[in-house]
Amino acid sequence: MDKHRVIVVGNGMVGHKYIEALLQEKRTDIEIITFSEEPRLAYDRVHLTSYFTGNGASQLALADEDYYRENGVKFVVSDKVARLDTQGKQVFTESGRIESYDTLVLATGSYPFVPPIAGNDGEHCHVYRTLEDLDGIEESSKLSQNGVVVGGGLLGLEAANAIKELGLETHVVEFAPRLMAVQLDTGGGALLRRKIESLGVNVHTEKATSEIVAGSNSRYRMNFADGSHLETDMIVFSAGIRPQDELAKGANIELGERGGIVVNDYCQTNLPDVYAIGECALWKGKIFGLVAPGYQMAKVAAEHLVGGKESGTVAFTGADMSTKLKLLGVDVASIGEVHDQTQGAQSYTFSDEIEQVYKRLIISEDGTKIIGAVLVGDAEAYGTLLQMKQNDLPLPSNPSVLILPNVAGDDSAGMGVDALPDSAVICSCFDVTKGDIKDAVQAGCNTMGALKESTNASTGCGGCSALAKQVLDSELLSLGVEVNNDLCEHFAYSRQALSDIVRIQQIKTFDELLNQYGSGHGCEICKPTVGSILASFWNEYILQNAHMELQDTNDIYLGNMQKDGTYSVVPRIAGGEITPDKLIVLGEVAKQFDLYTKITGGQRVDLFGAQLNDLPIIWQKLVDAGFETGHAYGKSVRTVKSCVGSTWCRYGVADSVRLAIDVENRYKGLRAPHKLKFAVSGCTRECAEAQSKDVGIIATENGWNLYVCGNGGMRPRHADLLATDLDESTLIQYIDRLLMYYIRTADRLQRTSVWLENLEGGIDYLKQVVVDDKLNLSAELEREMQSNINHYQCEWKTTLESPEKLKRFSHFINSKQRDNSLNFVSEREQRVPKLSKTQPSIEQSIDVVEIH
Repeated sequence: MDKHRVIVVGNGMVGHKYIEALLQEKRTDIEIITFSEEPRLAYDRVHLTSYFTGNGASQLALADEDYYRENGVKFVVSDKVARLDTQGKQVFTESGRIESYDTLVLATGSYPFVPPIAGNDGEHCHVYRTLEDLDGIEESSKLSQNGVVVGGGLLGLEAANAIKELGLETHVVEFAPRLMAVQLDTGGGALLRRKIESLGVNVHTEKATSEIVAGSNSRYRMNFADGSHLETDMIVFSAGIRPQDELAKGANIELGERGGIVVNDYCQTNLPDVYAIGECALWKGKIFGLVAPGYQMAKVAAEHLVGGKESGTVAFTGADMSTKLKLLGVDVASIGEVHDQTQGAQSYTFSDEIEQVYKRLIISEDGTKIIGAVLVGDAEAYGTLLQMKQNDLPLPSNPSVLILPNVAGDDSAGMGVDALPDSAVICSCFDVTKGDIKDAVQAGCNTMGALKESTNASTGCGGCSALAKQVLDSELLSLGVEVNNDLCEHFAYSRQALSDIVRIQQIKTFDELLNQYGSGHGCEICKPTVGSILASFWNEYILQNAHMELQDTNDIYLGNMQKDGTYSVVPRIAGGEITPDKLIVLGEVAKQFDLYTKITGGQRVDLFGAQLNDLPIIWQKLVDAGFETGHAYGKSVRTVKSCVGSTWCRYGVADSVRLAIDVENRYKGLRAPHKLKFAVSGCTRECAEAQSKDVGIIATENGWNLYVCGNGGMRPRHADLLATDLDESTLIQYIDRLLMYYIRTADRLQRTSVWLENLEGGIDYLKQVVVDDKLNLSAELEREMQSNINHYQCEWKTTLESPEKLKRFSHFINSKQRDNSLNFVSEREQRVPKLSKTQPSIEQSIDVVEIH
């Protein structure tokens, strides 16, 4: 009997997914043949940018020729299907090949939209779609100094990252008023822009290119409709996609008014035995430009074919377009409707300008359902929020806790993974439910690697990785299995275990640790974590070439980036004590550079509004005057706050200022899993607020009382009393031990307050370790702290002595020009950033600005 012949036109990610779905049915009566106009079989376009960072075509490959051959799949590459005969059921290729079919599946995808402007076809004008496109971009980069990406959407920012990785000065030109205009609201788009610009990518919004002509100083000049222009050597167009539907046009297959092959709920076209899936398909007037909906379509079309035309057992019902990704190292997520189109909707906004985090939660008018969410800078809550929306789970009485720090994604916020129904879709790319993961665990799956292999969960876009891991861990715990707490896929160790390895093996660089104990190239989780561990134990200059790639934006530029892209200057003022001469220097610097000046809650003077190229000049003046860096940019010891103590106060029983200065000078520069704040009060009246700090010291008539693991901010925690009536020598010993034990055992980005809450045995156990030396570690912990102290250096002083490092402090490559696009207004006789006129109206607002 002749086999039923299925031709799949297009062997991209969706076409390959359809073939896999058919093969899983193990039908011996079906023959498959697929055509690819590219010179290779399907590969991963989601991670296309990794092609520039070491992943070759073989690492990106999804389809394997041997796999196809073993399963009887015929394939043709480098041959485009040029014409269809739907009456005779044949396809014709450009090379003259003719093949007959019983069922035809069009998986032709989309093509990049290139705006119809004069000069768009230059030799160094590219699109960003295929590996061949990337090869062309790389060749152009060798002959270029700078490059422009036209389009500020998802793919455009990926392209910008690629150009930046190639070493070019990079610009993004976007027609809309913000980046990622479809996925982000005004606040999220604004923060994304600031973060991307801080990485050295120049962003130009509300720009319509009218023509591309020869440039004066560069290869091309882009003239914009508003009269401005931009010169560049290379242009990459990434301004959206259009459905690849040309085959259907001449074959009596119905198309939408604006393109796209019209399909029903089973991905059938208007012609019998012809299906369309992926980005070429138009379902109820919608084109879906993400891989997950394409995979769903592939599954529907395959099941409809093998299940019988009238079975109706499976249907495509649309797709959630929520997405989570990392753009130029910035976490970005969008869920549901974010553009205020739902009447009566309420919103909560969390904005932390210091840590550069923006979160917005939109809920229904009656407060019972999530409508949408935007997360920029911290997308940890994505999995929780998405599941609550998709499964209509009840909201906590105060929904704001879902986006607050140290709460979002926690069971205490109202939903853990145990609350999800088995039908909850965890991985939308491969339609993997919580029930599927439970079944996999029951079958013996106990690691993320095994879960990926058995279910494909998190192997698509990767946005579900955190949630899939939570479900896996929950199911393992329910079976009494020890849970894997690996730091990430590159290190099969926890942060604590890596800390021990670094310390015991005397490992000094990330590459050395990766080569001996890890795999791959590292990621945004393990690099900063290892960077912190290395700094905690060896305290080497963080801008050494070996450590540079491990640092975030603030550490790289030794200053906190602010909301307008400028930086703050925060010199150390130990204990809050400062001489008149040093005060005068701060005033002179602030006046010379027109900086906003504020005394912080940590008793320091912050100078805001410095441009990147101003920083070395400012710090040279400060270092010459005897100031040191205040480490306001690092996960490190920030301040030791003090009252005036017995020197001036009639209630003071001890010299709190002197002790605060001694303590700050002892621990300055100490890197830790998170920032550390101290305080010293000269009596129990507690004017320095020591009991809300990570380390709080209070004077009594009998000595010093030591309080530990307190925390202010969004989740206040009163510090616990660790020891009483201490002399200074014993006090310092206990602090040494406490800090090094915390550094050794805390999780990444874990404050001391959360660390103590999670420490088995709590404060009683901590007393046994620090005070009673239960683990016989005291001498070792003290030695490690002394070693760290011995290696202290002012990072700005070291930087100023290095002409090579100073090259980083420039807004523009090969130019010493200042950034003239910054807008300021005057308030209370000081210069402050001008607020955007397009700042969103917020019904309910939670604004957090964390003071150093």
